[in-house]
Amino acid sequence: MTMNQNSFDFDDPQSAPQPAPGGGGSDDGNSLTLAHYAERAYLEYALSVVKGRALPDVCDGQKPVQRRILYSMERMGLSFTTASGPKAVKSARVVGDVLGRFHPHGDQAAYDALVRMAQDFSQRYPLIDGQGNFGSRDGDGAAAMRYTEARLAPITRLLLDEIDEGTVDFVPNYDGSTQEPRQLPARLPFVLLNGASGIAVGLATEVPSHNLREVAAAAVALLKNEKLSDEELFSHLPGPDYPGGGQLISSPEDIQAAYRSGRGSLKLRARWKIEDLARGQWQLVVTELPHGTSSQKVLEEIEELTNPKIKAGKKALTADQQQLKASILAVLDGVRDESSKDAPVRLVFEPKSRTVEQQELITQLLAHTSLETSASINMTMIGADGRPTQKSLRQILTEWLGYRMATVERRTQHRLDKVLDRIHVLEGRQLVLLNIDEVIRIIRNSDEPKAALIERFKLSDRQAEDILEIRLRQLARLEAIKIEQELKALREEQNKLQDILDNPSVLKRTVVKEIEGDAKTYGDERRTLIQEEKKAVAEIKVVDEPVTVVVSMKGWVRALKGHEVDPAALSFKSGDQLYGTFPCRSVDPLIVFGSNGRVYSVPVSVLPGGRGDGQPITTLIELESGTQIVHYWAAATAQRLVLANTGGFGLIAQVGDLISRQKAGKTFLSLEGEEKPLPPSPVPGGEVLGVQLACLSLGGRLLTYALDELKHQPKGGRGLTLMELEGKDLLLSVAAFTQTLQVLGSGRGGKPKEELLKGAGLAGYAGKRARKGKPVEGLQKVARVLAG
Repeated sequence: MTMNQNSFDFDDPQSAPQPAPGGGGSDDGNSLTLAHYAERAYLEYALSVVKGRALPDVCDGQKPVQRRILYSMERMGLSFTTASGPKAVKSARVVGDVLGRFHPHGDQAAYDALVRMAQDFSQRYPLIDGQGNFGSRDGDGAAAMRYTEARLAPITRLLLDEIDEGTVDFVPNYDGSTQEPRQLPARLPFVLLNGASGIAVGLATEVPSHNLREVAAAAVALLKNEKLSDEELFSHLPGPDYPGGGQLISSPEDIQAAYRSGRGSLKLRARWKIEDLARGQWQLVVTELPHGTSSQKVLEEIEELTNPKIKAGKKALTADQQQLKASILAVLDGVRDESSKDAPVRLVFEPKSRTVEQQELITQLLAHTSLETSASINMTMIGADGRPTQKSLRQILTEWLGYRMATVERRTQHRLDKVLDRIHVLEGRQLVLLNIDEVIRIIRNSDEPKAALIERFKLSDRQAEDILEIRLRQLARLEAIKIEQELKALREEQNKLQDILDNPSVLKRTVVKEIEGDAKTYGDERRTLIQEEKKAVAEIKVVDEPVTVVVSMKGWVRALKGHEVDPAALSFKSGDQLYGTFPCRSVDPLIVFGSNGRVYSVPVSVLPGGRGDGQPITTLIELESGTQIVHYWAAATAQRLVLANTGGFGLIAQVGDLISRQKAGKTFLSLEGEEKPLPPSPVPGGEVLGVQLACLSLGGRLLTYALDELKHQPKGGRGLTLMELEGKDLLLSVAAFTQTLQVLGSGRGGKPKEELLKGAGLAGYAGKRARKGKPVEGLQKVARVLAG
């Protein structure tokens, strides 16, 4: 399901579709049809999940449950307000307070959110300082909430310090008994710092984490220059920075494309080092894993590669499994996990021998395990307008900067109001100290001293109330000096605050200064290395040796060593017989032609050998329903073939053009109606020049012409007309030849007969492509044409 974000207002549930007048409600107007009720209920549920659970807010980067946990812990006095920090309390106490006051959901859901905020391998900058077992990167779960303890991490000051300074709006909690912040006054864009992951109804998000210093630098650059180019922006923020480090091997173009659109996929790789041992031995040690990969997962993958399980529906391991197992065991002797508290990740891979090439072992591991993987980017979040949207990096920073500017403006106004109020109060006190005797007399003799003071000294109600509550010790002469000093300082602060509110440039400079200060205080070095590399592809080494591929009529295939194979000595299953033998090399492919024009390829190296009957070709390829195998060919990839169909069309292709990585093959020959592929004919010598093509029709007509009249079509197709066919005549056979030609058929009485054509006898059939040709002399019926 894909939700149309413009179909209703996410801030106004009343904007959800309402039933049309007379659209199924009863006459009393108090009923709804089931369809309308389900639609309304589902939309309300979708809104609740999207805005209330799954997606982070661009302003503070938090989901509602995370925001409530942080706010609740701050109100419990668990924030870092002193150098030593507060004492941690049981996580169960925090969860209970969050559930009872703000988040009426399951306790396990709230605890899971708290745990994730404390895991340094899940969040780049953990917001909670957890004490106890909070899980591990290998998938171990956290201890129960009654065992663990938690307090806020120092960096949460950037989220909570300004919360009581008029910076954010507060809304009633679920039962109206108290209030909670709609957002937190984030001093940095935490949606980029820690990222987010979640699945809503019809929407999902996967925001990667980033380095604090780089994010701050990008925000400052964009704030100083709104027209900053993408290239300049990406120079400050080159890519994600994951908690576990690793290496980002995607190209800068791919990373920037993901940032521009808000969606993409990045390739990640582990980082390792080679440790030299005694007597020339060495070992490969992985010290950093890609994001989302654990040591346990890698060990399980190695176990599956070296001890594969038989797949469902199979009686034995497939050739691919056996070949992969052999390739891994040829370079890897063992693996062990030496991870510890001092080394969070330390996977040791021991080579089979010291002669194994280091790069070969590395490539095999990267290609077949999660040491190289991909991470998706989907920067969907609740925007400043309250709507869930997929945003680009520039949009995220722009919206957060707008929020931060508004937050600082509100904070400044809030502080200015307090300063003005204090100045007003002190001005009243100053007036009192100048007329202290009269003030005392009025208070002693008046029944309503407050009103009398207001009338006599033209005071405000606020000033008069303050004077009546003043202590006697504050009437000392020294107090007058303090009031004068405080007033001076307050008026200076008033001017500065007013300057910030009146001048947008001063407001910008204030925000820039604060961002740079926070980056200096909380920033750290990048952990994830950004260095473009090609994706690891492990090529399974095959011994290049001569073999002969044997194919039976029923599709059983095998590969026997050498080219000295006697077809007469081959045995087959009962009722089966030889289709053909193909002398080739073990590194060559076997090409299978389907009746529908698709071609399939199988490496000769995976074919079974020995004295058995071989293996059904249908276990090595995936045929479409209703498709029959009609022809086979095995040869070097550079060999040229003439491919034709019974409709009289054909083309030239190389064996390499016919190879497909998919078991389901690929469409190569375009067929129409009842057309069928003809057996392929190899081009002698591999060169087209000097080669002739013979075309034999079912009606007994033969046509020869230069092969260079045909085109090489590496992507296949219908080809060109090889021979003009009259009526219901069909093309029976084609052959590429140089000097002599054999035409097989039968003579009088149906006896097999062949005609050998050369020289003048052959010249009589020469013509141009797409001509009718001439009847073959000496044969009553024709069967096939072959190069002599």
